[in-house]
Amino acid sequence: YFRMMGIPLIAGRDFTAQDKADSPIVGLANESFVREYFPNENPIGGRIAWARATPLQWMTIVGIVGDVKHYGLNLPELPAFYTSYMQLNQPWKRWMYLTVRGEQNSAGLIAQVKSQIWKVDKAIPVTRLRMMPEVMAASLSAQRFNMTLMAIFAGVALVLAAVGIYGVVSYSVTQRTHEIGIRMALGAETGDVLRIVLKQGLALAGLGVGIGLVAAFAVTRVMSTLIFGVSTTDPAIFTTISVVLAGVALGATLIPARRATKVDPMIALRYE
Repeated sequence: YFRMMGIPLIAGRDFTAQDKADSPIVGLANESFVREYFPNENPIGGRIAWARATPLQWMTIVGIVGDVKHYGLNLPELPAFYTSYMQLNQPWKRWMYLTVRGEQNSAGLIAQVKSQIWKVDKAIPVTRLRMMPEVMAASLSAQRFNMTLMAIFAGVALVLAAVGIYGVVSYSVTQRTHEIGIRMALGAETGDVLRIVLKQGLALAGLGVGIGLVAAFAVTRVMSTLIFGVSTTDPAIFTTISVVLAGVALGATLIPARRATKVDPMIALRYE
């Protein structure tokens, strides 16, 4: 089971053919179990028993395995202890999970699993057959839905930001048409006018990015419940997003800036 599911054996041994029903009961503990109940000692060889069992069944720890996210990626793993199905006399446990790894498609593999089970006993019900990708997708469905919504909102916000920057800069250029014309009449080059307009647009964009970074740091606690395995304050992510937003602002500013360079100085002079 541990090899097939990719659960690492950290110390000790796995179950063997010698761990039969009439042999001393053994088990493997996960890392969380060791941290909580054996914080400063080697648990291999230690003995535990279920507190409510009557009579007590003592089990010897023979191995330590890695933690598994059984309850969700956003939840800490609880202490777990693995025992052999054959060794524990638990008549109430009338169910079990069978895990199979195969190299063929799901339909063929499921058919073979059913066939092998029913060769043992045709009365055994086989239910809830699912492939591991389906199990993982179900466990992440809520987080994936939330992240999809956030991605859509972020995309809409990005478009609105670009439109807003374009509108503000375009209006500013219209208001400064005569000023720009006079500057060009007095000898300002096309590049000078372009720099003036771009500087104004990028200054607004820089202010917006700065405010956005502060707000992003403030909501990292909320984001931590939606992402796993990555930091919510990764400098690379914040840098990348800032560059993307600056690029969007540059593109939205460039169009009115190029239009400003085409202002006819005679129009401004005649107006003045």
